[in-house]
Amino acid sequence: MDTTRRLSLALVIFLGIWPLTARPAMYVYELPDGSRMVTDHRLDNPHYRLVRTGATAKGLGSLVAADHPQFFRADPSAYDRLIARVAAEHRVDFALVKAVMHVESAFNPFARSEKGALGLMQLMPATARQYGIEDVQDPLQNIVAGVKHLRYLLDTFKHRQTLALAAYNAGEGAVLRHRGIPPYRETQEYVKKVLRYKREYSRKS
Repeated sequence: MDTTRRLSLALVIFLGIWPLTARPAMYVYELPDGSRMVTDHRLDNPHYRLVRTGATAKGLGSLVAADHPQFFRADPSAYDRLIARVAAEHRVDFALVKAVMHVESAFNPFARSEKGALGLMQLMPATARQYGIEDVQDPLQNIVAGVKHLRYLLDTFKHRQTLALAAYNAGEGAVLRHRGIPPYRETQEYVKKVLRYKREYSRKS
């Protein structure tokens, strides 16, 4: 199927024009903080309440977002309460966590990078396993693991945020080898961008 046809199909699904019988099942859950999330599979989490099941344009739009991010419209404040709760529990700055999430996934829980990083905090599979992630597209699990990883990196690099962020992007080993921010353009730009958003979110909080 050529690119134009695939994009057209994705747009049809996103707009909810696709025949109802062809739609996959969608599940809407209410999270402990009162926010809601849409997923294409059941979540085995006793703290999440299933609100309804069905096929919705919103849910399908989120599904295609992983391959067609131009169809995803995220609310930057959608996960604020979850971020605040988890960040406070692990003593990580709320604005820092939100800034990392902004740069990593643009608040898209279905985000997937070319390297295989997944979810809101863009966790690699090995990192997700390290922190006990069972469902990487579950916002709560993803945020908890991402914040725990940030806490670990901040402790490792003696609370130097620039080095912790560089390690989040390029890996702990790269920072240790170069004894500082690695000379990678992507990593250097990443650190600057996260810190810029952190200042912005600090002013708003």
